[in-house]
Amino acid sequence: MKTTQTLNSWVTCPKPNPQAGLRLFCFPYAGGSSLIFRTWADCLPKNIEICPVELPGRGTQMRSSPFTRMEPLVSAIAPMLLPYLDKPFAFFGHSMGGLLSFELARQLRREHGKKPVHLFISARHAPQIPSKKPPIHALPEIEFKEELRRLNGTPVSVLENAELMQLLIPILRADFSVLETYIYSEELPLECPITVFGGLQDQEVSFEELQGWQEQTKASFQSQMFPGDHFFIHSVQSLLIESLAQYLKTPTYK
Repeated sequence: MKTTQTLNSWVTCPKPNPQAGLRLFCFPYAGGSSLIFRTWADCLPKNIEICPVELPGRGTQMRSSPFTRMEPLVSAIAPMLLPYLDKPFAFFGHSMGGLLSFELARQLRREHGKKPVHLFISARHAPQIPSKKPPIHALPEIEFKEELRRLNGTPVSVLENAELMQLLIPILRADFSVLETYIYSEELPLECPITVFGGLQDQEVSFEELQGWQEQTKASFQSQMFPGDHFFIHSVQSLLIESLAQYLKTPTYK
């Protein structure tokens, strides 16, 4: 059995905790890396081990080409997680990471009989609801950068740094391609609870679109809204982590 001391390039673990009762795998938004979650271990209960997932094209996977389609990405991640599923586990995903974690949960159930104890979806509309927004992944560079500026997820200092953007744009285009070419296929609802988080000022995802996730579970469903736009994961990070901690405080994982 692989322990979290011997990591592969897909699974990072800022603070290995072999005694943890639960592993929380975290999936970033488009263009994001595992570094988004680097401080979360300091703020969550000690019985939870944080395992951010690094996607190709960034961090420990800088030399790998990013995926442009959901299905092969999910198929690549699933076997990399299997060695870490020897204890209860949960998924948290923000925006693209939310959709990715949902499809991963379905793949693990379908192919390996493994099921998360909880699925946390942040700032992502339910998968059965088609996107109303035109695709942006193939826009010319000037228009693409304008869309990034509008979304408010890329710091202005990065947007105005030509060298950084030269590295980041191919990753962002690939990630948006994953989202914009995604086709939902119907399966039985998941057996685990689903909790969704949203931003009250998020112009990308409405409260109604978040509520659509209720159709994807046979178990309990909760939703919680925070002040902030699509990237409330940064602006109210401590509040978000506090809520996660409350949901994960259960004797089952101790």
